[in-house]
Amino acid sequence: MILNRIYMVSAVRATILLFLALLASLILAGSAAAKPLVEDARLGLHPDKTRFVLELSERPQYRIFTLVSPYRLVIDLPELDWPDRQETTPQAKGLVSALRYGLFTPGTSRVVLDLSRPAEVSEILTLPPRDGRHHRLVVDMAEIEPAVFRKRVQRKVHRSDDALRQASLAMPSPPRKPAQDQRPTIVVDAGHGGVDPGAIGVSGTREKDLVLTYARALQDRLKASGAYNVVMTRDDDRFIPLRGRVDIAEKHNGDLFISLHANTNPSSRVKGASVYTLSENASDAEAAALAAKENRSDVIAGVDLSSENPDVSQILISLARRDAMNSSKSFANVTVEELGKRVDLLRNTHRFAGFAVLKSASVPSVLFEIGYMSHPAEEQQLQSAAHRKKLIEGLVQAIERHFDVQQAYNRN
Repeated sequence: MILNRIYMVSAVRATILLFLALLASLILAGSAAAKPLVEDARLGLHPDKTRFVLELSERPQYRIFTLVSPYRLVIDLPELDWPDRQETTPQAKGLVSALRYGLFTPGTSRVVLDLSRPAEVSEILTLPPRDGRHHRLVVDMAEIEPAVFRKRVQRKVHRSDDALRQASLAMPSPPRKPAQDQRPTIVVDAGHGGVDPGAIGVSGTREKDLVLTYARALQDRLKASGAYNVVMTRDDDRFIPLRGRVDIAEKHNGDLFISLHANTNPSSRVKGASVYTLSENASDAEAAALAAKENRSDVIAGVDLSSENPDVSQILISLARRDAMNSSKSFANVTVEELGKRVDLLRNTHRFAGFAVLKSASVPSVLFEIGYMSHPAEEQQLQSAAHRKKLIEGLVQAIERHFDVQQAYNRN
């Protein structure tokens, strides 16, 4: 009896110890996985410099460099937890005309400072906590002559001792469909993402978040039909270069590429969905302005465009591209018809311009603006599940009609 009781007590004690060890390991794992927290960010103006200060919960690793056309200062850091609070986004001042931050690639957060004039990094300090405060990264910038910037500063990279690896823009490619899968491949592209928030609505809605919701809904609806293979260019809050989105569509032999966006306009009265296709010449000034804005996505994210092949950024219309463009226009026209039955449309709904994200040589591509976040009522409507369902249903019906026509053409 006594031996049994001793055995039971020992077994209980061993179980408790095992549980505590497991709990401790889980806590440690959670702590290890926690991202450094941004406590504050601010800009300071001094007679001879502009100072950027970032307060963090951990000692920062960094990679800092400048870019031209336009002038920018880029700070790469480990993936951060940056609270979505207004007070952690400093207002522009001094040499800094605008500031953005966000996930650049998995594992790397990026801060992009737009510079009003050419400047160099004059000093970088990493200060340890003082009086219980946080680690600080201090970056001082001083104005210099444009010629000096191009000759001496443009290619210079500043790294911490525990140097942060250069962020790679190579994106993990979604799995390819099996060769025997004859279903059409629809590539769904949620515009912007990560460090590029896109347009901001009147109530603070970020384009990158809104269109990701619509992209996921479109993916779910298409997969549920069983008629299509669906590839997402992004399924989370990450940045993908414009050319990278096109590459994903082409590598997966896409049969249709749909890039989802949400627009803003200086006038709060403009509203309605619209569809855009690629053209050397814009259909109107509004389409040209929109293309110019959307094509700045890589600039906004701090991508170095100076080494790009000029042929990639130009519209070179081959026979294959002509076929893709004709198919794009056909799908856009069907989309306008289907959406017009369900939601409000912008006047002259099908427009065209030189959108970089539509420049596939082989994949029919459209850019679809779901509506205007600068129109208070439409911004609210765009966030509703009921409106999203109507719009997605219109897109799906347009896709079905498009491929019915394609199949009939192939049979004949």
